[in-house]
Amino acid sequence: MTVTPRKIAQNQYQIDADSNLGMKVPVRIYADEQLLQKMLTDRTIMQARNVASIPGTVGYSVVLPDGHEGYGFPVGGVAAMDAKEGMISPGGVGYDINCGVRLIRSNLKDADVRPVLKDLVNDLFSAIPSGVGSKGAVRLGNADLDEVLVNGVKWAIEHGYGLTADSEVCEENGHIAGADPNKISEKARRRGAPQLGSLGSGNHFLEIQKVSEIHDEEAAKRMGLELGTITILIHCGSRGFGHQVCSDYLRVSEQAMPKYGIDLPDRELACVPNTSEEGESYRKAMFSALNFAWSNRQMITHWTRKSFERVLSQTESDLGMDLVYDVAHNIAKVEQHTVDGEKRDLVVHRKGATRAFPAERDEIPSKYRDLGQPVLVPGSMGTSSWILLGQPNSMDLSFGSTAHGAGRMMSRSKARRTYTEDGVKKSLQDKGILIKALTRDGVVEETPEAYKDVDAVVNVSHNLGIATKVAKLIPVGVIKG
Repeated sequence: MTVTPRKIAQNQYQIDADSNLGMKVPVRIYADEQLLQKMLTDRTIMQARNVASIPGTVGYSVVLPDGHEGYGFPVGGVAAMDAKEGMISPGGVGYDINCGVRLIRSNLKDADVRPVLKDLVNDLFSAIPSGVGSKGAVRLGNADLDEVLVNGVKWAIEHGYGLTADSEVCEENGHIAGADPNKISEKARRRGAPQLGSLGSGNHFLEIQKVSEIHDEEAAKRMGLELGTITILIHCGSRGFGHQVCSDYLRVSEQAMPKYGIDLPDRELACVPNTSEEGESYRKAMFSALNFAWSNRQMITHWTRKSFERVLSQTESDLGMDLVYDVAHNIAKVEQHTVDGEKRDLVVHRKGATRAFPAERDEIPSKYRDLGQPVLVPGSMGTSSWILLGQPNSMDLSFGSTAHGAGRMMSRSKARRTYTEDGVKKSLQDKGILIKALTRDGVVEETPEAYKDVDAVVNVSHNLGIATKVAKLIPVGVIKG
């Protein structure tokens, strides 16, 4: 049954809760007219309605402006469940647990990098393993892997991958307490152990960028950014490890639902009570995957710095390659939010959604606490990415969340049928962007035309006061699997 959302305010649409469909809460959609029309062409809105039927869901089932159809939950979706009475759902986090982004700044300008761009892209491509099933550059035994899963970025830094200061500007300091390697299957271990320190394939990338616009001088200055500054954006997650954790616990959840009397309109929403044994086990396994992913991005950061050192014949400190921020966009954890005037502990599921907390929240690194949380919104490889700053409206509208990227508009198979590798590379070259990818598919599936307009997505967030513009970054060189 098709339901057309009604407009309730500028860039805000709603579908009221319908108890006949089992909906516990309304669906709230944040989009402009064009972005909404795209959502109505696939199952995005229907999936958000299904999410609204999960027991213990509070507030709204939220769809952010980059929302599109996913597995069970829409990508670009947020759902919050009461921590005592509600559920936890592997599908609400997704297969790439802690897929996320981190931004590194530098003392370099565009003019410093252009003459050596080809060397830099080639060196990065050699230094950082990428592609489907790619193996990392470290070999981990079971005990080593356990340490990674428990300690996250701390493990990587202790093993020489980066600086202590890096952990201070990561969500959760790059290490979330409560991970338990005993909740991980042997299959997940086998898939994960060889892949630590690798970029992967699909929409994952490493991008050399330059700051092309500044909208918030104070925030940009605090982040070490000015016009023309060269930055590096790393986008990847927990690789095959997280994928297997999700697969394992979707199966566990599906089998456990009859025991708890849970009946849902879509089996892909499989969930269990947050406080149940199965819920606790999934959380401990998912937290292990969060720590794996933070370590993964940390190691890639280290090798990125080394590439820049080699090619530019300068030291890391001369280059000023400081981590600006690292944030997850596939995650679920307990946070405190006000619902109907009452403070409550909620399991906030963000699937393709970025936390966007306002100033003075304890969860924000001390460096930015008086400003608000930095938000990183990558675009496609031929368009801009954005740095935003979390704002108070996010707490009222979206459980402290905003979009995680441009959002896919065209399927990978259609992109392969429609575009050619040479055509995409030529189009990027005409914009002054150099790309190096492992496969033809890695180029054509991620053509900029396959994605929504990231500027439109960001404008919705900015206009709603969920997260506001700090700086726009445009790509110079791209590494893809």
